[in-house]
Amino acid sequence: MAYEDLSNEIIADVGGKDNVVSVVHCTTRLRFKLKDMSKANDDKLKATAGVISVVKSGGQYQVVIGNNVADVYDTLVKVGGFSGGGSVSDDDVDSSNVSLADKFIDLISGIFNPLLGAMCAGGMIKGFNAMFLAFGWLSATSGTYVILNAIGDSLFYFLPIILGISSAKKFGINTYLGATIGAALCYPSIVSMASSKTALFTVFKGTFLEAPVHMTFLGIPVISMNYTTSVIPIIIAVWFASKVQKVARKVIPDVVKTFLVPFIVLLITVPVTFLVIGPVATWLGNGVAEIVSAIYNFSPVIAGILMGAFWQVFVIFGVHWGFVAVMMTNIAAMGFDPIIGLSFAASFAQTGVVLAMIFQTKDEKTRSLAIPAFVSGIFGVTEPAIYGLTLPRKKPFILSCIASAVGGGLIGLFGTKTYLMAGMGIFAIPCAMGKNGIDMGVYGLMIGMAAAIILGFILQMLLGKKSVDENLAGQAAGSAATNGSADSAAVKPEASSNKEEKLVAPLTGQVVPLSKVKDEVFSSGSMGKGIAIEPQEGKVCSPLDGEVVMVFPTGHAIGLKSNNGAEVMIHIGMDTVELDGKGFTTLVKKDQKVKKGEPLISFDLEAVKEAGFETTTPVVVTNSNNYHEVNAVANGTITIGDALLDLK
Repeated sequence: MAYEDLSNEIIADVGGKDNVVSVVHCTTRLRFKLKDMSKANDDKLKATAGVISVVKSGGQYQVVIGNNVADVYDTLVKVGGFSGGGSVSDDDVDSSNVSLADKFIDLISGIFNPLLGAMCAGGMIKGFNAMFLAFGWLSATSGTYVILNAIGDSLFYFLPIILGISSAKKFGINTYLGATIGAALCYPSIVSMASSKTALFTVFKGTFLEAPVHMTFLGIPVISMNYTTSVIPIIIAVWFASKVQKVARKVIPDVVKTFLVPFIVLLITVPVTFLVIGPVATWLGNGVAEIVSAIYNFSPVIAGILMGAFWQVFVIFGVHWGFVAVMMTNIAAMGFDPIIGLSFAASFAQTGVVLAMIFQTKDEKTRSLAIPAFVSGIFGVTEPAIYGLTLPRKKPFILSCIASAVGGGLIGLFGTKTYLMAGMGIFAIPCAMGKNGIDMGVYGLMIGMAAAIILGFILQMLLGKKSVDENLAGQAAGSAATNGSADSAAVKPEASSNKEEKLVAPLTGQVVPLSKVKDEVFSSGSMGKGIAIEPQEGKVCSPLDGEVVMVFPTGHAIGLKSNNGAEVMIHIGMDTVELDGKGFTTLVKKDQKVKKGEPLISFDLEAVKEAGFETTTPVVVTNSNNYHEVNAVANGTITIGDALLDLK
């Protein structure tokens, strides 16, 4: 009956049965395709008991439910009379209702996101090495400098190979084929030939397309390009390879597909890349770099103000990935990028606002969120600040955008450029060090960062104080109404608190803060508070005494409820639903009673990694609102049964 009531409320608040085109579900969400999203009542849905949050993404209206989503879905389909579409992957997107711009952003983010960590790490090492050289601490001929430079530069030099792997995953071909195509672009004899001063002849002489020809393939001239550090050619090449593979699979007999399909894909794709895709993509990239530079050269200050003001909005909607692609293209074409550095003030503006909120709030819960958000913001991780503090209150977020605009304008004024992909926050400083080491561009970047954090703090202190605890004021007013106002019926009662409880580790591995998980639903805390574990073995055990309330068919996620009422979800890895259960074995059934330490799921850890999926496993208390505190009591390496979370 509770699910029926919830289903009726959800159907009404998404605009009624007639507004629903279709509905499916994943591990945690109901995913609606609506005729008109404007008819949905977002605020009312978010306030509905049983609904965690609402997300609009990829043409879908997503209602986050949590552990019980499968049961709610079954009831909702019956109540609404919908044709059940069943379960889908966690990152399922309704591409029929997605704009070309959204598809492009999804493509770029899917390709670059897996390698951002390594890319930032390499950029930081390369940047610090440049700083050591500028300070005279190292010489360019020393072994230390050479090795550090190799660490920092290797990913960028062999970027086509790395992008070949991630592009292959995105376009659905074998990752080793993608790597091989990228390796061909970086092959030493071809790289050296492209840099040779002697040529057979030159094509398009006298135009911006002018390029030398050093060799031919079957008599066809091959336009020489240096593809190391390039971005666009390999992405288009792998996309082309996916089309070749699709045709090859249809026409080649099953008995010889294993080796003949890769043979055909490589034999066609690599020559076509050198003859057509590579040159055209390089010219396209150079053209984009020229356009961006022209806009920047018109007014670096205006460009900085606009980038600073809207960067955080770009991040929220995922549009920032387009700028990442442009940055990589500019660095490949010109050796530097003038655009992305204009956004580096944004995290500091956000951090300055959060610092002011720490001083302004009277609520311990807000302060407990703000302090770690401030620390992470210094290092460029602003999601906890945006989603947990400033965006829900609106005015602090707007003030941070204003401060970021000023910081971006200053960075533009000083002509700061980025020469590599480095870290975020303070670790972004080394990426502004070019051949001249620490110059005015570097100092200008630091000035812009400092101005953003100071101005963010001042603006929030002067203009944003009322917004910090306004929700608390509303609760106080509601309490007064309950004690004697006729409007007391409209006041939503607080959820009752559960008994204190301690949860133990369900896996053996390395503890990871939930904010570091590469999925916004978990990292933002909208699913609930908790912790994550990077597993060292493929075994999941119960963290509590209670029962199993949800087992996903693919075995990659499980929901539990303790005898004291704690509702816990364990989600093995990111996007592992795409494995469709391969490598996962579920050892329990729904409604089964379990004890702490009892095995729940076994999985092939190495197979999951080899398939290219993140294995970080969130352990989330989905009814965190029923507790005053959900505290992590573990860090470092833990084993199954060790103390993990303290629920108070």
